[in-house]
Amino acid sequence: MRWIRYVLAMAAVGACDTQATAAPPTATLSRRPPSAEYQVAEITSTLGGSARGTSINGREWVAGFSNLPDNQSRHAVLWRGGELTDLLTLGGANSNVQWPGQNNRGVVVGISETADLNPLRENWSCSAFFPTLTLHNCLGFVWESGHMRRLPTLGGYNGFATGVNGRGQIVGWAETRVHDPTCVTPQVLQFRAVEWEPWRRVPRELRPLHGDSTSAATAINDRGQVVGISGRCDVAVGEFSAQHAVFWDHGRPINIGSLGGVAWNTPMALNEAGDVVGFSDVAGDEDGTPNFRAFLWTREGGMKNLGTLPGDQISEAFAVNARRQIVGVSCAATCRPFIWQNGSMVQLDSLLVPGFPDSLLSARDINEEGKITGDVFVRSTGKKVPFVATPVDNR
Repeated sequence: MRWIRYVLAMAAVGACDTQATAAPPTATLSRRPPSAEYQVAEITSTLGGSARGTSINGREWVAGFSNLPDNQSRHAVLWRGGELTDLLTLGGANSNVQWPGQNNRGVVVGISETADLNPLRENWSCSAFFPTLTLHNCLGFVWESGHMRRLPTLGGYNGFATGVNGRGQIVGWAETRVHDPTCVTPQVLQFRAVEWEPWRRVPRELRPLHGDSTSAATAINDRGQVVGISGRCDVAVGEFSAQHAVFWDHGRPINIGSLGGVAWNTPMALNEAGDVVGFSDVAGDEDGTPNFRAFLWTREGGMKNLGTLPGDQISEAFAVNARRQIVGVSCAATCRPFIWQNGSMVQLDSLLVPGFPDSLLSARDINEEGKITGDVFVRSTGKKVPFVATPVDNR
């Protein structure tokens, strides 16, 4: 049941009120300011199946994934000027850029299955982000100048890469050789947050908080500040693997708190000022049932609950830029993309230039110019494809 809850919660994406309650604040749908409208361009080139943009850099390159025609496997892809580049795989069926994993120098990071079956039959973290379960080993990758290479682990079989900064420093998590008693079947091996330096052959471990077994890093900025999670092994990221939200400053882990829950406390991104966004459970999650809300953490204000769009139960923030514009999703039976700015969460669709015929499904990243990517349902074709939403100044 724990693994099922994990997969369902992660599928929902495609988490300072220190005394949070189970009832979230509801965001106010503000009136649409003319200068904040967006023009949407759909990216229709795919590998034949559904696709999503998860990362947009300052050059307006969009990275993400595209399913193959049967929608049973997917590849990490990069769109430059709308033209698609298949990043391929490390030998297995699947690869993906799941986090905002690229920089402005053309370096892209993500996850890919290899040709090797896992001897311990672990699902590993990657399986929540692929269409099918193959039980192949999965590693973090770095792609640059047309070439994908694997990133080493801490001795175990699996790894996961999430973010890269302008200096080429990559973060994620990787298995050790330790058989961890806090793991929940099918996970066996302990994992730790890691940083891969461009000039080093082995990753540098980012230790968990005192008393925790495992850790995972989700993002890094150009100052070398890293965010991620710390907890017990559980099912390898998510749920009780994310008992604590962590900020690593020069390698030292700092607990940045929660919204009152004991699971799913997950930073997803940070900007150059060190502002952190993500999602965190509120109280009432003792069995691991997700009840998270999007948050913004700042040094001066701590962790703030951003609430949900009206009528929704959970929300997640995925990205933040230097202007503290935050994007993510707010969900009930289905999810709606939002942008949070100037103290308000607004459904992104309400800010589109009138006449847009299709439905935005998610907002996954925002660059410093305020351009947003995610995925959109195209009514005329029935496909899900990436989009770029560009601010239009009508003043």
